[in-house]
Order: sequence, then structure tokens, then C-alpha cells
Amino acid sequence: MPSQMEDAMETMMFTFHKFAGDKGYLVKEDLRVLMEKKFLRFLENQINPLYTLKIMKDLDQCRDGKVGSQNFSLITGLTTVRNNYFVVHMKQKGKKQVVGSYFT
Repeated sequence: MPSQMEDAMETMMFTFHKFAGDKGYLVKEDLRVLMEKKFLRFLENQINPLYTLKIMKDLDQCRDGKVGSQNFSLITGLTTVRNNYFVVHMKQKGKKQVVGSYFT
């Protein structure tokens, strides 16, 4: 039986391929739609309305306007860092850790 982390990684990759389609990469519009559908709470908390463009720029390491599955995997790393910050922040406030997915 896969662990929660394995399930999360699998979900990330299936999500990537769902939005990338047969072309195998995301363009700016694909990433915008993916972010709006799958990371809605995250985007609601962003001050900068152009945050999706910043993410695209950060992930598009080749500067070709495309994000491949390898670069998309960086989102998994960013999610982990964000979760670690959340856990530390909650401990500092003396609150219990919340169990479950933040991005569902």
C-alpha cells in the first residue's frame, strides 16, 4: 500500500499530465488553469495578482515558454517547504498540527 507521500507524488504527476495533455508540457495558459483549479486557496492568499506568471517564470528554466514534468516536480518541493513553514509557525503559536491536504 503506498504511503501518503507516494500518493501525493502520484497525484501531482497525474495532474500535470491531465493539464499538459499529449504535448507533454505546460504553457502559461495551462499553468494558469491548473493553478486556478487545483491551488485555489493558495492563490487566494497571494497579494500579487500576477503570481501565476511568477511561478511560470521560475519553473521555465529553459525560457522557452514551456514547463515540463521535471520542472513541475519543483512544485512538490515548494509544497513541502510551505508545509514545513506551516508546522513551525503553528508550533510557535502553540496550536495543534492540522492533518490533511491543504490543496484539496
